[in-house]
Amino acid sequence: MSTMTNTGSTGNTGSASSGSAPDSARTGAGRGRGLRLSGVNWLVWRQHRAAYWTILAAAAITLAVIVYERQQMMTYLEGYGYPHLKDGWEDKFDRRMFDVVSQVLGVVPILIGVFLGAPLLAGDLESGTAKLVNAQSTSRVRWLATKLGVTVLVVTVCTAALSAAFTWWWSPIKSSSYISFWTDASVFDGTGPVPTALTLLTVVGGVAIGMLVRRTLMAMVVTLGFAVVVQVVWSHFRLSLGDVLVKTSHNGVGDGTFPALPDSAVNLDQSYLTASGDLIGYGSCNEATEKAAAACLDKAHVVGWSVDYLPISQMSAMQWFGASILLALTAAISAFVILWGRKRLV
Repeated sequence: MSTMTNTGSTGNTGSASSGSAPDSARTGAGRGRGLRLSGVNWLVWRQHRAAYWTILAAAAITLAVIVYERQQMMTYLEGYGYPHLKDGWEDKFDRRMFDVVSQVLGVVPILIGVFLGAPLLAGDLESGTAKLVNAQSTSRVRWLATKLGVTVLVVTVCTAALSAAFTWWWSPIKSSSYISFWTDASVFDGTGPVPTALTLLTVVGGVAIGMLVRRTLMAMVVTLGFAVVVQVVWSHFRLSLGDVLVKTSHNGVGDGTFPALPDSAVNLDQSYLTASGDLIGYGSCNEATEKAAAACLDKAHVVGWSVDYLPISQMSAMQWFGASILLALTAAISAFVILWGRKRLV
């Protein structure tokens, strides 16, 4: 009896093995197709997939708007002889969507930092998920690195794509001050590497804040303040990233004597230049009458102007220099998150 039973079991096992072999092959072939996440990568993506997909979808919609508006703009500009635009093209130019999109890009670092960065670890610490993960075989370092890595990847892809598209939109009209000066936040912070660098700093800063605060709502509030401070400090030091150039004149300060600056250059400061080479403030001879002002200038031996300016040719270098500083801060905060979380996370 035992022989029959064993034989039957063996037969069934053999039959099951032979029957499941094609299924296994099909399953293996199915897994070989496309990109499939597994392990901690899958866990992190599934846990935050709503936020990730929201960011990706919003980026896709914004990209579509930019592409459409750029086509509309080029049709308009071609009617005025682009690339050699005729005078008066600004009169009927509709800049409303450009302003709206630039404002949206301006708040992207704050929104993503608050709604993605802050809850990333604070939510797990508050709900106890971090303790559950800590009890598994996966190390804290790998879990933290994966959390940061997947988030940084999604943010980088979306912001880089938006920045490239917005730069493409702005490029045909960048020489016109009617739309915006290139040093304005709406352009400088929305093109090149700056949007990505600013967003990564606020996101990773929010992650660190959430790790320390350990409460989601409080982390979001503190991250909001952190993001606003970053924006204020960045706007204050933005123009300091460039190499200020000086242009002088020695033909007096009357009409038509002001130095001609390069196209799209930004005038940072202007002073009177004296015969001895000294500078006096522009308002130093702001007298009540024209005669009194002329006497003041003669007394100071003013011979011309001295103008501090930044040319648009420095824009890219300024953006990359500033972005490198922001990315260095981001890397430092990321290292802090890993080192602190390795021993004190739970």
